[in-house]
Amino acid sequence: MATIIKRGSSYQVRVYWTEDGRRKSKAKTFKSLREARLYAAELELLKARNFISQNSKTPFPEYFWAWFETYKESSVTERTKLTYKSAFKALSQHLNGIPIEEMDRRLYRKFIAEFGKTHAKSTVSKFNSLYHACIKDAMYDGDVTKDFIAGTDIVYNRSKTRAISYLNINETKKLTNHLITSRNPNFTAKYMILLAIATGARLGEIQALTWKDINFTFHTVDINKSWNETLKKFQPTKNESSKRIIRVNQGVLECLRDLIQTGHDMVFMNQYQTIPTSSAVNKTLRECLRELNIDKPSFHFHSLRHTHVAYLLSENIDLYIISKRLGHSDISTTSRVYSYLIDEYKNRADNQIEGIVDKLFQGSPLQSQKI
Repeated sequence: MATIIKRGSSYQVRVYWTEDGRRKSKAKTFKSLREARLYAAELELLKARNFISQNSKTPFPEYFWAWFETYKESSVTERTKLTYKSAFKALSQHLNGIPIEEMDRRLYRKFIAEFGKTHAKSTVSKFNSLYHACIKDAMYDGDVTKDFIAGTDIVYNRSKTRAISYLNINETKKLTNHLITSRNPNFTAKYMILLAIATGARLGEIQALTWKDINFTFHTVDINKSWNETLKKFQPTKNESSKRIIRVNQGVLECLRDLIQTGHDMVFMNQYQTIPTSSAVNKTLRECLRELNIDKPSFHFHSLRHTHVAYLLSENIDLYIISKRLGHSDISTTSRVYSYLIDEYKNRADNQIEGIVDKLFQGSPLQSQKI
């Protein structure tokens, strides 16, 4: 049974339990008796379910990293691991030494406000989602009793939040023609850029393609793995939804046929027997843009994915179809990431909708009242 002891003007809650044959306890102090009783009831419930733990005394940053190592590290890419490291660093800078059980909505909201002052919306949103996933597991494991992250407003620096960089239709056509006319089978980076324009696939997904993944009969590319350029080996896709089959056009397939003669199982193996790295592909992309006098200083390989989405939106392709093509887990991800682009096409869609709805009023009494 949890005990409540009055200490001066505050109330200390303590609960005891046995774990691995040893008696353990944890305690927390509250200003009001009501808060103490609520916490005592929560602890008793966790104790009854064998979910109670001493991990709650671990500082939040260290708890987050231990959670990552236990539940996430084995299934994420090296690039994603860097994101977790950055999220851990942010916690360490702002919440160092604070036990996870002492975290509350006020403390977390203050952290988000401070961190957000110097970071873009995408960074703050991403880190917040990682922290929230950690806390949900912490509640299940009995290390915290309340979700102090749920409902937190995202605070961010608007000047750090850049609009998505993409090429317009004319620029995309110029780049595509340039890649086609200047391609060389010995150097596969341009072929990778062409496929990204045509599919919106991620770099790692394109790097990992083998000839078994290309179906020239049905015009499809099977995305079923990714490439770890650091370890030079295959790895799982970003998530399960990233596994998908993408329909592609005949033109890009004809270009890919150039590479069959190289005799490698890997589609984009170059003359040096390597797969072009992110650095190498981006260098080629920047050189092409410079030769075409396209001034896009922030444009990089992933921007080709944005360009693909922008073009599909301009052609009125349904957002749900785009979401599936990109390998997003659900349409809300696509809406969030590409809200900037979606807003650009909203006015045109509104005009179309207005014209469509106006047809319902044709021949009505309102029409005869027009002067």
